Amino acid sequence: MKLKPVLVVGAFALLSACAPTPPENSSGFITELPEEVIAMAAPNQDLRSVILRPEDGCYWYQHVGVVETTLLPLRTKAGNPICTRADSVVS
Repeated sequence: MKLKPVLVVGAFALLSACAPTPPENSSGFITELPEEVIAMAAPNQDLRSVILRPEDGCYWYQHVGVVETTLLPLRTKAGNPICTRADSVVS
């Protein structure tokens, strides 16, 4: 009956080997932002680390602060979020 723990450990080892791994140097950030987005974006936002969230259709950038790194909505000079859909609202 000591065979069961060995089988369980072996099964976990095999399953972990099947986990997909992301390609090297893949950040998930948009490599080329549309010119319109660059023109609208307010200064002091990192345009090298931007994603487009499918949940809200808005652009978000990675802000690296002293304490934490977090995603913030990419905003215009007027403070409005930059989105691909007119009905998108960031709360």
